[in-house]
Amino acid sequence: MEQHLIVAIKAIIPLFLLIGAGAYVRWQKMLTDTELQHVNSMVFRVFFFCMMFYNMYTTTLAEALRPRLIVFTIAALFIMLGISACIVCTVEKDNRSRGAMLQALFRSNFVLLGLPLVENIFGPEALAVPTMMIAFISPIYNTVSIFFLEHFRGGGHFFLPETLRVVMRNPMIIGGILGAAFMVAGIPLPEPILKPIRQISYCTSPVALIILGASFRFGAVSEEKRNLAIVVVGRLLVIPAVVLGTAYFMGFRDVDFVTLLCVFATPCAVASFAMAQQLGSNAVLAGNSVVLTSAFSSITLFFWVVLFKMLEVF
Repeated sequence: MEQHLIVAIKAIIPLFLLIGAGAYVRWQKMLTDTELQHVNSMVFRVFFFCMMFYNMYTTTLAEALRPRLIVFTIAALFIMLGISACIVCTVEKDNRSRGAMLQALFRSNFVLLGLPLVENIFGPEALAVPTMMIAFISPIYNTVSIFFLEHFRGGGHFFLPETLRVVMRNPMIIGGILGAAFMVAGIPLPEPILKPIRQISYCTSPVALIILGASFRFGAVSEEKRNLAIVVVGRLLVIPAVVLGTAYFMGFRDVDFVTLLCVFATPCAVASFAMAQQLGSNAVLAGNSVVLTSAFSSITLFFWVVLFKMLEVF
């Protein structure tokens, strides 16, 4: 039992210490809100691009491409979305809140928390699998989120070509495609070019987690207690229990299983707040969903890691 706790501590504590460092930055007012937006944009456009490019460029398709894992993940995402939609539309009548709740239940913080978690458990050499998964999951997150946020805000119209255009302009998608293209074509990058890309790649997770901590805000939690309880319990307990339990009995193990844990057991994506705000959803509910699921995930992620480590899944 003690060794399982040590593995969990080594995997989880570094993530939340970095988030805590970001919270300290905000508390000390080292960055204004405008500066935070600029730094966050830099991380998204430059750091994540370099990370995706480098991880794809330095791997092999045989190592990273897991068709069974990809099919299972996509199927589980849409099944959980369908079940969540039925529950949310039954208990909540306000369309703006419906959109925010569905996005919170559907869209996890896989990139910011998932990649560092895999690295903490298996080392940087194991990042090829979750990086490949990002290339499939990120377009689904963006496209589906825009679809139901537009649907529930009323008067909005989902236009697929425009949505796909937005998705394909995502720096993570571009970086992943370029990295894969260079890798498949066997195009060698000179070390003076590859070295700064590698250095930025290594900085991405720590900087992104610090900015995540610095970006947290508390809104009117008391006004949305029921909806927030549904989101927190659903996002951190129910969905992971159903999906990870199924994955366990289907034989997923090691980095494949931890990748699934990162997709389905991490808190709401930080981007969900900005998207809810831009598309006329309940931004206060969306923001508090991010904050509360992130706070409680320090406990639930620890629990899931210990549980499945005890079951010798990885």
